[in-house]
Amino acid sequence: MGNKQPLSQNEPDLLTGKLAEEFKTITLMTTLYCKAHHQKENCEDCQNLLSHAQQKLDRCVYGQEKPACKLCPIHCYKPHYRELTKVIMQYAGPKMLFKHPILTINHVIKGLKKFPEKLPVGLSNYHQRKKIK
Repeated sequence: MGNKQPLSQNEPDLLTGKLAEEFKTITLMTTLYCKAHHQKENCEDCQNLLSHAQQKLDRCVYGQEKPACKLCPIHCYKPHYRELTKVIMQYAGPKMLFKHPILTINHVIKGLKKFPEKLPVGLSNYHQRKKIK
């Protein structure tokens, strides 16, 4: 237990570009929520959620150009994490506008983006890393 990493440092080099920005947003929102509801910054449940989110962002078939998860037809999050993320975003969303306005506005704009009709192939961050190796 004393071996835990801070919420924002799961695997910092795993995600890049827009995916890294999205992970930063969910990390900040989770930190706000966790401090208010769990009286700490790094509880096990919230750390597990962030690890799950990071993995799903890494494997997202839409890659760097992914729209917001909320409207995604795939729903790759496990049901428990999907519900927890909704609760966290409902709590932290309004607070983020004042604490991190640019990230919040970018997140809202992303929510307006439409999903492509056809699923892309090989665009996930994971697939891109495998191509380089």
